[in-house]
Amino acid sequence: MPTTNQTITYQGGCHCGAVRFQVTVENHKLDDCNCSICSKKGFLHLIVTKDKFTLLQGEEKLQTYTFNTQTAKHKFCSNCGIHSFYIPRSHPDCIDVNARCLDGDVINNFEIVPFDGKNWEANIHKLKES
Repeated sequence: MPTTNQTITYQGGCHCGAVRFQVTVENHKLDDCNCSICSKKGFLHLIVTKDKFTLLQGEEKLQTYTFNTQTAKHKFCSNCGIHSFYIPRSHPDCIDVNARCLDGDVINNFEIVPFDGKNWEANIHKLKES
C-alpha cells in the first residue's frame, strides 16, 4: 500500500555508484510513461521541485542526451550509462527521478499511474495537473 501521506527522503544513484543523489518526496505518485524513450529505459517518473533534489556526488560523470525539442535534458552516468534522473520537458523547472534508481525496495511505497506518452501532446495536461 502506498505511503502517500508521508514525507520521506530517499537516496539513490546509478548502477556503478559514481552518481548519487537524494530526493525528498511528499507525493508518492509515479508516472509510468509508454513513450519510446521511457519504455526503453524502464523509467518510472518521480517529478519533484529542484529544492527537493540534491546531487550528492558524480556531477563530473554526468552526460546529457537531448532530442526532438531539446528541452528535456536526459542525464546519464558516463561510466555505466544509467539514466537516474533528468530535467523533463513537461516540467523544465523540476527534476524527474527514475524511481527504479532509488535505494532499497521502495517502489511499493508509491502509487503507479499509467501515462500515455505515445500521444504526449494530447495528454501532457494530465501530468501538469498532478
